[in-house]
Amino acid sequence: MLKIPISAAASALLRALLGRANVRRDRILLIELRSTDWQSLTLTGERHEISLRVPPPDADKVTRRLVEGLEDAEFAIPGQIVADIAVADHIERGPDGSVALTIEALTVSE
Repeated sequence: MLKIPISAAASALLRALLGRANVRRDRILLIELRSTDWQSLTLTGERHEISLRVPPPDADKVTRRLVEGLEDAEFAIPGQIVADIAVADHIERGPDGSVALTIEALTVSE
């Protein structure tokens, strides 16, 4: 198994997102994950861009479970607060019935 180097916050956020879809992990493909350090005057954290692809069958149904209520969702990530999260731009449907989307999030260290 290939393991990519990502931060603990990004890894936990990805696991939480996959859990929202309520399917086996191999049903959602990680296309790209980028995290950059973020800070304000009093807080530190990371900005994340997570690009995912959901292949058929049931790509629309799985994607809907993943993104419905995402902006108001509560995430239990030890040591982190998800301060902001949303689907970036739009959701793309592929000719093969797959769905591609990018989720942007800000995690702040507690």
